[in-house]
Amino acid sequence: MSSASQLLNPSVQFFNSAIEPYIGTLHSRWALVRFRQLLQLNLKPNDLTFSLLLKAYASKGRPSASVSVDLKTELNQAHAHLVKSGCDRFVYLSTALLDLYMKLGCDSRARRMFEYMPDRDVVSWNALICGYSRKGMDVEALKLFIRMVGEGFSPCATTLVSLVPSCGHRDLVFQGRCIHSLGIKSGLDLDCHVRNALMSISVVSWNTMISAYGQNGFVSDAICVFKKMVEERQEVNSVSLHDDMGSAESLYERLIQKNLVSLTALLSSYAEKGNIKGMMKCFFKMQHLDMKIDAVALVSILHGLTHFSAHISIGLAFHCYGFKTGLCVHPLIANGLISMYFRFNNIKATYLLFSEMHEKPLTSWNSVISGCVQAGMASEAIELFGEMRLSGHKPDAITIASLLCACSQLGYLQLGEKVHNYVLRNHLELEDFVETSLIDLYTKCGRIELAERVFKSIKEPCLASWNSIISGYSLCGLERKSLTYYSEMRGRGLMPDEITFLGVLAACTHGGLVNEGRKYFDVMTKDLALRPTLQHHAFMVTLLGRAGLFEEALLFVKNMEVKPDSAVWGALLSACCIHGEVQLGECLAKKLWFLDRQNGGFYVLMSNLYASKGRWDDVARVRGMMKDMGRDGCYGASAMEITLMEEKCFDDLHVNGSSWQHLSFVYSRA
Repeated sequence: MSSASQLLNPSVQFFNSAIEPYIGTLHSRWALVRFRQLLQLNLKPNDLTFSLLLKAYASKGRPSASVSVDLKTELNQAHAHLVKSGCDRFVYLSTALLDLYMKLGCDSRARRMFEYMPDRDVVSWNALICGYSRKGMDVEALKLFIRMVGEGFSPCATTLVSLVPSCGHRDLVFQGRCIHSLGIKSGLDLDCHVRNALMSISVVSWNTMISAYGQNGFVSDAICVFKKMVEERQEVNSVSLHDDMGSAESLYERLIQKNLVSLTALLSSYAEKGNIKGMMKCFFKMQHLDMKIDAVALVSILHGLTHFSAHISIGLAFHCYGFKTGLCVHPLIANGLISMYFRFNNIKATYLLFSEMHEKPLTSWNSVISGCVQAGMASEAIELFGEMRLSGHKPDAITIASLLCACSQLGYLQLGEKVHNYVLRNHLELEDFVETSLIDLYTKCGRIELAERVFKSIKEPCLASWNSIISGYSLCGLERKSLTYYSEMRGRGLMPDEITFLGVLAACTHGGLVNEGRKYFDVMTKDLALRPTLQHHAFMVTLLGRAGLFEEALLFVKNMEVKPDSAVWGALLSACCIHGEVQLGECLAKKLWFLDRQNGGFYVLMSNLYASKGRWDDVARVRGMMKDMGRDGCYGASAMEITLMEEKCFDDLHVNGSSWQHLSFVYSRA
């Protein structure tokens, strides 16, 4: 047939030839255009057509958040045509579609398609196992593998390569060894790809044994295992040297070859543990051996510097070192420096670093936005987010979480809701920390029903999500619901932490539940052996004081393992105001004066206590002391949301920084 005839009366083969050139190119979307033209001409696509179309989809790589929605819709349409044409009977086509669904994050749809496949081969099983493993769903991958073997399918090299990364977790080392044995038994371990994958899990096994001995005090046994690991030429990493820093250096000395990798592992371990002296000793050893640290080592050092007074000079020295060696141009180092200066509260240096970056990747924007939020500069964080959007970057989960935290600090519900809508509209996968930030935002803005809806939408809430909802109900005065959620969390097998009990004790304090408060404090300290902080003690003192149990409250303070601070004594003084305990209140006021005389809060409490008893001369005396200290009352702030933002900016989550004036603070004397 001539070319002119083919153009006038195109066949399926013609369209197949037209689709194929777009595979693996930047114009792969045109493959879909050609496919639609084929359908418009009432031509019936064959299995080759669908094969080429799916290859074109696959060649697009990992889609961005906005493109992902369109791709999913288009893929669903292609799936419908695949079934309609009867081509779904071809196993290789169904497998290719299943694999694409997994890569796009449509896990449930991929699993449903897998279950409805009339025929499966090893490749089909591999596609789903690999998808689960790639997404970190290790248990699901292993369960599917067991089912695959149970149904009589023999695993191939690809199966093991896909599955082995799922056994990299310490809890699954035994399963990894079983898979290793299976590989040896079937001869698959001779494959180079399988061997490389098994080598990585082997290192995890060695590290687990070293960790177990070290954490239980068997240091000599840990050193013997480490020595054996070195003799068998296993790669030493930071995990190998991490668990027992007391013997880390002796472990390092036993290495035959002391190279940059092993020294970096040792340095990173010291930095992560906050052992600055050991970290610096390791750095000087590198200098002595004429080794130049790389970006990974320098970032580890920067992350280890946390205290302003003790570490500022070291941080400045390493900033100069990075500038001198040219490492500062690396985005990883720039982000590390930004985070370090935020921890040192040097905002000017942070902004200067960020502004001098020639290229600002999303990670750098996230670093500076997150730093502003952590420094309490929520308004600046939102303005930076607006600049980020104008520069063409799309937010990821970390950006979203930081922005929600900023909204939470400001009580800016309107922007928080728009961020939530953006996430839902673009079908972004919600990470645990994003969902927790949403719950925290809605509870602090008084929308507990929305917080509950977000919480109930989470399939498997993490501990942070439980903590947020428990604290949220407590904050909103729903103490019984808060305690109910705590019981439900324990029923699901999750172990509470110190933050959980802050929410629980706050609920007991707000509701005046003295017996429950005593019980939960005992559970925390005795049953779970958690060490209470000053905040936990302050809640208990408040609870007992408000109930008028002053003797028990004083005995509780006396038996504290930590020295009580002004918050603990202030809680007791506040209870004295409620019950009119002037004599005890005066004793507590003296303690507070010596602890924190600049705090005007206890002056106000004593003034109110004297006023409740009609002792106006004492009221005047306390007010005079306040003026002498330069504290003429306490100021409270009320936040009122004013909509002065351009609504059109929020269509795609833009913020106009210049019109950012949504809060008006009204100050009043306490």
